[in-house]
Formats: sequence, C-alpha cells, structure tokens
Amino acid sequence: MKILGISGSVVGAKTSIVVQSVLDEIGRIAPEIERELLDLRQYQMSLCDGRDPSLYPDDTKKVVDIVSQADFYLIGTPVFQGSITGALKNLFDHIHPQTLRHKVMGFVTNGGTYQHYLVIENQLKPIAGFFRAYVAPGSVYVHSDHFNQHNELVDEEILGRIAELAAQLVHMQKALKAC
Repeated sequence: MKILGISGSVVGAKTSIVVQSVLDEIGRIAPEIERELLDLRQYQMSLCDGRDPSLYPDDTKKVVDIVSQADFYLIGTPVFQGSITGALKNLFDHIHPQTLRHKVMGFVTNGGTYQHYLVIENQLKPIAGFFRAYVAPGSVYVHSDHFNQHNELVDEEILGRIAELAAQLVHMQKALKAC
C-alpha cells in the first residue's frame, strides 16, 4: 500500500514541509505503508493541452506515472490569491479521472492569512468530487506563524491536527481496501 504526498508548488518549502510532516506521521503509525513525496519543485511539467502524457518533452509523463502508481493521496498547496497553485491545477488537468476514482485523499494547505483555509472546502474538495475520490473528514491549514525561523512546524495544535489527519487517512485506506 502506497501513499503519495503531493507538494503542489514550484516555489518555497513550507508546503513540502507540511506534506512531509503528515507522511512522517503516517510512517510512525503505520510503518508498513510505503510513503513517497512528489514535490513539483523537482519536475518540469508542460501545460496540459490534451496530448498523451508521453508526447510532452519534459517530466510530464514521469509525474503522471508517479501519481498513477499510488493507492491513496495527501495533496498540499500554498494558497496564492485565494486559490490553489497553477502548478497543482495543471497536474490535475494531466490526470485521467479514472486514476483517482474511489481513492482516498487528504488535504493540507498553507498561506499567509487566516482567511485562506476555505480553499480546501471551496476548491480542493470539489476537485476530489469530480474525480469521485473519498476525502478524509479532516484537513490541515497552516499559517506562516505556525513555523519558526528555521521553517520548522512548532505549533502544537497544528502538530495535533497533522497526527489526526494521518490517522484518518490510514484508517480510511485500510477500511476501503478491506472491502
């Protein structure tokens, strides 16, 4: 069983730090689950124009293949201008709807204002609905204030929510896999 954590940004480190924190917690509570981080900063992807992924001249097919091989997902994005990143939206555009159908998803976001937590409810959950994915009931929104000067998560409430989301993802995946 494999979870793929997706850091849906091509700039900054905070999103990948939050995603990795959840993956680490999953490893702590369920070490048998394989964990992988897909950090979009490390790949060059073309803008989706409907072609077969193998016809793009960059990492697009490789990224689509990585996404396709996972059993469940943790998706993270910073919030820019009240929305998910263009890089994450582009990734979703490249993914065939059957790839994510009936798979478990969890969400983490981060941003510089406290109002942006609704991006999970208003944008990410409807995207998951389009893919007919199962969404963990909890989510984590991390504000810049929750990090220390070394980009480490230090807020105890956030760390608790990360642990809760990890437990929900593991529970849902195991329960659905047993069906």
